[in-house]
Amino acid sequence: VALFAIQSISFAQNNMLRKLGRGFANVTTGAIEVPKAIQETFYEEGPVAAASWGLFDGLYKFVARTVVGVYEIVTFPIPFPADYAPIVEPEFLFSQEE
Repeated sequence: VALFAIQSISFAQNNMLRKLGRGFANVTTGAIEVPKAIQETFYEEGPVAAASWGLFDGLYKFVARTVVGVYEIVTFPIPFPADYAPIVEPEFLFSQEE
């Protein structure tokens, strides 16, 4: 019962456990930003843009998501930003928001 209570609390709202989980998720999945950005750029703008801009965009997003993930892991007990709000959007790499 305790596990279900913790799970429902952590996914119902932003709190320190969600911030910690989000940090771990962003650190472990950050590298996927590179092929994802290349693919998205390929479909929107073509192969030349994907090989150039898509690669650089993916590398930027990879570094940003990973650094934010490390920050969230280190500072998970601190409610900053306000109410443990996510720093990067989407909150998780493969969110339903996309």
